[in-house]
Amino acid sequence: MEQVKIYIRYLVDSDAEELLKIRLENRNFFQTFEPIRLDSHFTYEEQLREIRKATSDIENDRGYTFGIFLYNTNKLIGRITLSGIVRGPFQNANLGYYLSQDQNGKGYVTEVVGLIVEKAFEELNLHRIQAAVMPKNIPSKRILEKNGFKREGYSQKYLNINGVWEDHEIYALIKED
Repeated sequence: MEQVKIYIRYLVDSDAEELLKIRLENRNFFQTFEPIRLDSHFTYEEQLREIRKATSDIENDRGYTFGIFLYNTNKLIGRITLSGIVRGPFQNANLGYYLSQDQNGKGYVTEVVGLIVEKAFEELNLHRIQAAVMPKNIPSKRILEKNGFKREGYSQKYLNINGVWEDHEIYALIKED
């Protein structure tokens, strides 16, 4: 049996400082894959606000945000989110994640996506998880495919990323798969 390298848990106020450290250390690396962020985003207060918003989203079943932690050191290395939850006949959520650049290439995101899929289907009773990925983000597409996600389509100028309306490929996984 393979040893677990990471774990997830809900973020709490005391994680704000470490979350800020990740955001600051990876600002340029993340910028390629995110909307342009104001300087105010890169403050302790904003990270704390985001954690508290995530807590409110959990309490209201709108989204679930987890920190990604190294098992052996309890170090926060990233974040994974199920957002935009729609209940009723849809039972769908959007998947998003980021990982500190120095932790890339170690299989952690593949592992954490597997954990979040299990949680989404078994605990949160979702039926479908979808993820939008820029076509040039080959590593992220591989991570999704390794976890059983299937490419469903192509959306032109889907999100404004780093100041440019970027096309995205839509991947999804349904509970039956």
